[in-house]
Amino acid sequence: MHPIHHAKTTPGKAAIIMAGSGETVTYGQLDERANQGAHLFRSLGLKRGDAVAIFMDNNARYMEAVLASERSGLYVTCISSKLTAGEVEYIVKDCEAKVFIASRGVAAVAAEVVPLIPGVALYMCDGAQPPFQSFEDARAAFPTTPIADPSPGMTMLYSSGTTGRPKGVRRPLPEGGVGETPGPLMMLHVGLYGASPDSVYLSPAPMYHAAPLGWSMGMLQLGGTVVVMEKFDPEAALKYIEQYKATTAQWVPTHFVKMLKLPEEVRSRYDLSSLKAVFHAAAPCPIPVKEQMIGWWGPIIHEYYAGTEGNGFTAINSEEWLAHKGSVGKGLTAEVKICDENGEPLPPRAEGGVYFSGGGAFEYYKDPKKTAEAANQHGWTTLGDVGWLDEEGFLYLTDRKSFMIISGGVNIYPQEIENLLIGHPKVADVAVIGAPDDEMGEKVVAIIQPADWSQAGPDLAAELMAYARANLSHVKAPRRVDFMEELPRHATGKLYKRLIRDAYWGKGDGSMVITPGA
Repeated sequence: MHPIHHAKTTPGKAAIIMAGSGETVTYGQLDERANQGAHLFRSLGLKRGDAVAIFMDNNARYMEAVLASERSGLYVTCISSKLTAGEVEYIVKDCEAKVFIASRGVAAVAAEVVPLIPGVALYMCDGAQPPFQSFEDARAAFPTTPIADPSPGMTMLYSSGTTGRPKGVRRPLPEGGVGETPGPLMMLHVGLYGASPDSVYLSPAPMYHAAPLGWSMGMLQLGGTVVVMEKFDPEAALKYIEQYKATTAQWVPTHFVKMLKLPEEVRSRYDLSSLKAVFHAAAPCPIPVKEQMIGWWGPIIHEYYAGTEGNGFTAINSEEWLAHKGSVGKGLTAEVKICDENGEPLPPRAEGGVYFSGGGAFEYYKDPKKTAEAANQHGWTTLGDVGWLDEEGFLYLTDRKSFMIISGGVNIYPQEIENLLIGHPKVADVAVIGAPDDEMGEKVVAIIQPADWSQAGPDLAAELMAYARANLSHVKAPRRVDFMEELPRHATGKLYKRLIRDAYWGKGDGSMVITPGA
């Protein structure tokens, strides 16, 4: 099952609908435009295994560009629309993209990227600005029929690297023809959530995220309809569920929090009865929040735990969760193992590293050390998370990899922020952690050891926050800056970040002295 098949059997059916504008792309149009895009890529000399980078906000051209790559045997890297020019430059160069496709919605940052990526072909959707060429006009010059040498491509999305820079998660390209093998998320759509070609999937999150992109691809393979929100708004999400009669949707806990905070008269205004099964992931969901959501929407809420690496997947439904509150489920595509520091399995209820046995192979592009560190002597692989299993095999997560911060479902890696702040002349040492936040789950906090302690205070805090916002995407910039006279480091230089983090999460012994700065 694949969009190319649905284009033949149901060419007039809506494949993609932009929720706000109502712009609709049918399966027939999607197939023709993807074919034209594939011809364009071949005309530029791209061959199987080459890479395309997409830097766009949510728009109707997004999946057209992705599917053009996917049927050309290319790796497609979707880049966060929230990144700065320098961050985008790094990913475009690291993935070795030969084509860079932006959208008018991110034109300002895209223009800054242009001089940083010489030699890369430049295209823009929804109204191109020089030196970008119009993606729509360029592909329109090519046939709507398939290219002569179609082959399946794959996404290569970015996760954290050992240096704090993100690293591409790369898997071998599929063999065979385009559409010959059902995608794993399509099968999960059907097996876990009862999806069918009649399903309507609401995607409320940015398409550059692995989950919205992957689940949307799965729905298109199945032959359902994907309704894409241009931007998340809690009341609008409820409105679109009613308007488009959405049957399923994928959320992050922050979405739940914002919808629950709507006044009762707003929440009850919309008919949500079309929903059959929804699911969430990407960040820990507070137990009270999930209890309220199940109380509101009924036992249709599912949860899963997985990573961009694709090495394993756990799942849990509402009934199971109510009996195992806080769990993220049982292993589905691979067996979950909890291991000690030597990589050996631990008994139930013993805390250790979370590993998957029998999951898919992957590598961190250009980072063999990180790839090797993700596997133990048994060949089991890990995302770096910590947790435990109960006697029934349900997984509970108790920590996250390398103190990664998850704010509103977005993964934020402290090392990159620390690397920037340590370069400021007034900073002697720095630690970045995630602190509790009622709305976003976690917020970024920078704890600074100033070069001159007498400067510690609101003025320096404001200066450092402005410095971070000028050099990082706003989602990564610290929301708060505090100060310590000396950060807790071992003589070897190792930072005891857990001690700092625990002080913010109420787990410390009170011995940490932290001066509020902002």
